[in-house]
Amino acid sequence: MDSSSLSPNPFDHQKTQNTEPKKSFITSLMTLRSNHFKEDTYFLSELKPTEQKSLQELKDKLSASSFGNSSMWGVSLLGGDVKADVILLKFLRARDFKVTDSLRMLDKCLEWREEFKAEKLTEEDLGFKDLEGNVAYMRGYDKEGHPVCYNAYGVFKERDMYERVFGDEEKLNKFLRWRVQVLEKGVKMLHFKPGGVNSIIQVTDLKDMPKRELRVASNQILSLFQDNYPEMVATKIFINVPWYFSVIYSVFSPFLTQRTKSKFVMSKEGNAAETLYKFIRPEDIPVQYGGLSRPTDSQNGPPKPASEFSIKGGEKVNIQIEGIEGGATITWDIVVGGWDLEYSAEFVPNAEESYAIVVEKPKKMKASDEAVCNSFMTVEAGKLILSVDNTLSRKKKVAAYRYTVRKSTTVV
Repeated sequence: MDSSSLSPNPFDHQKTQNTEPKKSFITSLMTLRSNHFKEDTYFLSELKPTEQKSLQELKDKLSASSFGNSSMWGVSLLGGDVKADVILLKFLRARDFKVTDSLRMLDKCLEWREEFKAEKLTEEDLGFKDLEGNVAYMRGYDKEGHPVCYNAYGVFKERDMYERVFGDEEKLNKFLRWRVQVLEKGVKMLHFKPGGVNSIIQVTDLKDMPKRELRVASNQILSLFQDNYPEMVATKIFINVPWYFSVIYSVFSPFLTQRTKSKFVMSKEGNAAETLYKFIRPEDIPVQYGGLSRPTDSQNGPPKPASEFSIKGGEKVNIQIEGIEGGATITWDIVVGGWDLEYSAEFVPNAEESYAIVVEKPKKMKASDEAVCNSFMTVEAGKLILSVDNTLSRKKKVAAYRYTVRKSTTVV
């Protein structure tokens, strides 16, 4: 039997100082998000009369073209289905509801999908097993139900890896096909219905990314996605952004539409967890980014929800998990974004004559450390105390934990 109920007040805060660091101009710029992007609902009743007219005109012109019987992602574009309307509206929105431009974009996309054999792409084995879960992968959902796609190209800073994947044009094309395959898997998770989840979240890790070497691949990926997957991304989050990127962004920002800029979120190096927690629950965030999600978790069904908390600079927090019976086994996960603090765990029996048991000695956690996962079998009833000591830091940090208690099945 499992139990995960929290004690009435599991947190014991011991504050020794409360000094928050001043934000520099660069810090403010890197964590700035433009006005929140408002995703289309795709309800026809919410369209302007001119937009409804454009949708009908697009259908009429598509019907008269050679692509009249075409489908995308298993949806017939002229089948009268609301899913088809959602797809067509994406192409219209991408071209500001200009029917001729939207039809041209749609025609080119259909030609590309046929040539690329995109409809059956998710069934192919392209031989990039070592890149799955590292370079580009779908993992979990955000708080609004959008599937999340993670991208990290830092592994290609190693010359051998770079040559193996991008060494010649044939290898590059195979990688591009694999990268589109990852996106296709994400698109197939969408609802394509009014009021549903009709776009994904992209998280791009810029740490150690060899920009010069990956310029060709990056440009081709960007071009493929822009031309063939319109309005498929609700939010694009950049994490571990180098300091100089803020200068680059300030240069090209004036050339971006407000709609495009409102989808961008940029977070400087060391702030990945703080940023991602705003959009994604910790149990769905990969452990390398300050979350609790491991690649093998999916084998055990949906992730167990975690409790979020924060630790101010100069503060120590004790999480008390009470009501644990003798002979029970408690298993827990805990993480603090960008750790750089001390962590420990102890079990305190209820009996006054018993001694506290050190389960995990105080340990200085490095910024790169992933979530702690541990378990402890009790001999007698008591409580587990998880301590995180941030008294030597001035920075406020986000954190999360979860636990299960399995009672003993031994019959006395």
